[in-house]
Amino acid sequence: MKMSARVSLSLLLGVMLTSLGCIEGKTTSETAESTTAGVTAEDATPRETIDKKTQKVLNLKEALAHGGVLASTKIEETNPLMQSAAAYRTTVAKVGAMAVKHAIDIRNAQSINDPKPLTHDQFMTEIVKKGQPDGIQFAMLPYYQEYAWDEDGQQLVVVDFPARKEEREKQR
Repeated sequence: MKMSARVSLSLLLGVMLTSLGCIEGKTTSETAESTTAGVTAEDATPRETIDKKTQKVLNLKEALAHGGVLASTKIEETNPLMQSAAAYRTTVAKVGAMAVKHAIDIRNAQSINDPKPLTHDQFMTEIVKKGQPDGIQFAMLPYYQEYAWDEDGQQLVVVDFPARKEEREKQR
């Protein structure tokens, strides 16, 4: 079997198992108390991602100050099932970033004045439009990742929180 066929088969199997509910995490009520500083038990609890949306976008500087690190955009997994999960995470992050870039391009094209850089609050109000029906809905990321607005780079990025993974491992 060719490598691309194996990866495709692995992706299909991963999606099927996840959608059928064969791969489940503990619910909040089943998790232990957190023993990792700065991480709640809820933070380390897996959350549903398939067909779930969010408008939660953190400020990148604050996220980094709270232990976050920029997520890699590469798929470096060797396990076929983990490759599928990594491909999903990377793809939804890129699609979210493309939606943001498109919305910013439209905003800038409509601006009579020179477009100004967006602060986090402006980004949430003008681009994400949190709570509004025409707002951007991002695909839900795993419990250890969050979207963040990079004010300096004027782009949407994904931040990993390694302490959440560490706490999850302690709970197992």
